[in-house]
Amino acid sequence: MADSSSASDIVCQKKYDVFLSFRGVDTRDTFTSHLYSALVRKKIVTYIDYKLERGDKIAPNLLEAIEKSKLPVVIFSKNYASSTWCLEELAHVLECKDRYGQIVVPIFYGIDPFAQLEQRFKDSMDKVLKWRAALTVAADISGFDASNKTGTEADFVEKVAQDVLSKLI
Repeated sequence: MADSSSASDIVCQKKYDVFLSFRGVDTRDTFTSHLYSALVRKKIVTYIDYKLERGDKIAPNLLEAIEKSKLPVVIFSKNYASSTWCLEELAHVLECKDRYGQIVVPIFYGIDPFAQLEQRFKDSMDKVLKWRAALTVAADISGFDASNKTGTEADFVEKVAQDVLSKLI
């Protein structure tokens, strides 16, 4: 007997609580690794790019992981907007926010939220406009600004992890 679920139902099924979007060279071994550990300690199923299997195609797997996440966390850092892949990821995060009602949590780590808009791009104008729009939308979402943190980075990570947990409950 055929299953009555449609293809769009399958895409919408959630596999992860959180998807972490970040620029690896900026934060992988520092803030992002601490945040990932804090989320896992809280039993939050979190997707991070090192869950990719060797031999997997990167783009389709990351885009699917975004779609199958309840809550994307975007960690904006100094070089985030200089990565075309990060900008593609951000645009997809915001499309999924609109399509599936995902809650997006931006974190501005060591940067001014609007500084990302000043990056120069060397890609097609259509992509530049799409990315600029995505950065503008993301900068307008209430999130966390690491430059305004009080206490240690561990305290800041715990505050973010607790906020994410409260949104998932």
